[in-house]
Amino acid sequence: MSEQRGPGDGPVARRVVVAGAGMAGVQTAVALREQGFTGTVTLIGAEPHQPYDRPPLSKAVLLGTAEGSAFDVDFDALGIELVLGREVTGLRPADHELDTAAGPVPYDVLVLATGAEPVRLPGAEGVPGVHLLRTLDDAERLRPVLARQHDIVVVGAGWIGAEFATAAREAGCAVTVVEAADRPLAGALPPEVAAPMAAWYADAGADLRTHARVARVEPGAVLLDDGTRLPAGAVVVGIGARPATAWLAGSGVELGAHGEVVADAGLRTSVPDVYAVGDCASFPSARYGERLLVHHWDNALQGPRTVAANILGEATGEAPQVYDPVPYFWSEQFGRFVQYAGHHGAADATLWRGDPSGPAWTVCWLRGGRLVALLAVGRPRDLAQGRRLIESGTPMNPALLTDPARPLKKATAA
Repeated sequence: MSEQRGPGDGPVARRVVVAGAGMAGVQTAVALREQGFTGTVTLIGAEPHQPYDRPPLSKAVLLGTAEGSAFDVDFDALGIELVLGREVTGLRPADHELDTAAGPVPYDVLVLATGAEPVRLPGAEGVPGVHLLRTLDDAERLRPVLARQHDIVVVGAGWIGAEFATAAREAGCAVTVVEAADRPLAGALPPEVAAPMAAWYADAGADLRTHARVARVEPGAVLLDDGTRLPAGAVVVGIGARPATAWLAGSGVELGAHGEVVADAGLRTSVPDVYAVGDCASFPSARYGERLLVHHWDNALQGPRTVAANILGEATGEAPQVYDPVPYFWSEQFGRFVQYAGHHGAADATLWRGDPSGPAWTVCWLRGGRLVALLAVGRPRDLAQGRRLIESGTPMNPALLTDPARPLKKATAA
């Protein structure tokens, strides 16, 4: 086993085990090597596939324009031990052991990166033709469904529901989207911001039904609670995701209200020598004054760098690095590129740049005259400039900000 040396210390054996081989897990293992860690790195994944990126699943992989989305990482060259097809089942911090389906795995430092799992529709499990879209296997099962141009019912008008509906319409399927709330993206955006997006469904030839609750699913149909029966050659459920942390029960690792691992500002958990990163963990944000639980790709890319730095820093006695990013994500739906940066929860003003009935517009959220979040539809320059303005905390001029012809960076109060 390789060693890390701390100042004035003798050699200390260090074995880092990463539980979860998605983006967060892979990037943690890679970041450790990039930052000079010479100990043993073991990456454990529940799926048998070579680790892969998830965003293409709802696009290129689903439509058959790409066979897969494996990460371009040479694990052997980096000296990363890859253990696939092994599910983690428990954690015993006192013994420094991770339990798996194939037996215990000892660790010196453990990183929890098990991500999130889709919320299942009650009563729909085991019904033929009901699908989720989270894994490569899910996408592979759905690809022939789209190829046969089935009538498809999508349950949930969130990000994943909209992206799947987009792909299904591109494949020529008849698509009905049912949403219990009064608008799409009800859990993510305020009513006035999400409302214009409802028209996108009709523009794409998809039938969006709001205030629509599923009573039950049966083979070939979805029944709503108002008695409506929707024919369904296939049903795709996209009603959210929750942290995949049930396996940590009894471990002593603190979990939050949503089942997420409660990490500190350096992404350390409540038990020694255990970190958490990505979709399975929340972290305190000094920037926003609250704890954030971010289920997006960029968080799984950025967080591992902090984890790796802090693992190395423990051996050298360096002060822990703080993780406090400007959250970012994007979505491609119905011919539109939607990007979001920041966190609008505590905003005290909402300003628009452009007409939301048009093809390109931006919503800006301010708090105390400073930009804290923005949503950009077809305006990537707004997003790029706005993200930097959020990071810098630059005071903005609201009158200039609402002029869509003016670059955001030239709408400051200075």
